Amino acid sequence: MNTRLNGIGMTSQRTRLRMIERLREQGIKDEAVLAAMFDAPRHLFIDEALASRAYDDVSLPINFNQTISQPYIVARMIEILRNGKPLGRVLEIGTGCGYQAAVLAQVAREVYTVERIQPLYERARRQLRDLKLRNVSVRYADGSAGLPEAAPFDGIIMAAAAPMLSAALREQLATGGRMVLPVGTQEQWLYVVERDANGFRETKLEPVKFVPLLMGKA
Repeated sequence: MNTRLNGIGMTSQRTRLRMIERLREQGIKDEAVLAAMFDAPRHLFIDEALASRAYDDVSLPINFNQTISQPYIVARMIEILRNGKPLGRVLEIGTGCGYQAAVLAQVAREVYTVERIQPLYERARRQLRDLKLRNVSVRYADGSAGLPEAAPFDGIIMAAAAPMLSAALREQLATGGRMVLPVGTQEQWLYVVERDANGFRETKLEPVKFVPLLMGKA
């Protein structure tokens, strides 16, 4: 058994099962998402000093004023993105430590993930490569404009709060696709944007708290 992947003590499979039970209690119903959350070794994406809290339902610091989102919000956003259907090509804006990309890799055919902070990009790329997630492509770029060269996407998911819904990102959605993102500055809300043959439909879901989306590379 690879103890690094499976964890020991506070990062063990038993601890992960408790996380999955908690996610069910919080209303997550998508079995594919729950399986992906169980399999993704969250403890490998955070500092060793915080590993004992890896499967708690909390966001944790990952340096550079960034955080790894709490498991519930990762599961919730991916469940909304999937909408009960298999995902083809997905764009993630804000790779961070790479954890959400590792979950997405198990429920999507292809994952493109963009990070603007170079040390985070390098760390995430190395970690995802070590996990042999070959369907994930990590890019060092300003994700606020999306990734037009790889569009269209069946799903777009954003891990930072945009001040408003982006027309450029909407245009990179495939027909039948969905975008899930936090929007707002002082007060943030989770939105889902759906594209069909008639255009776009935006739905405001629930209050959330994310780091702000910043422009440019760092």
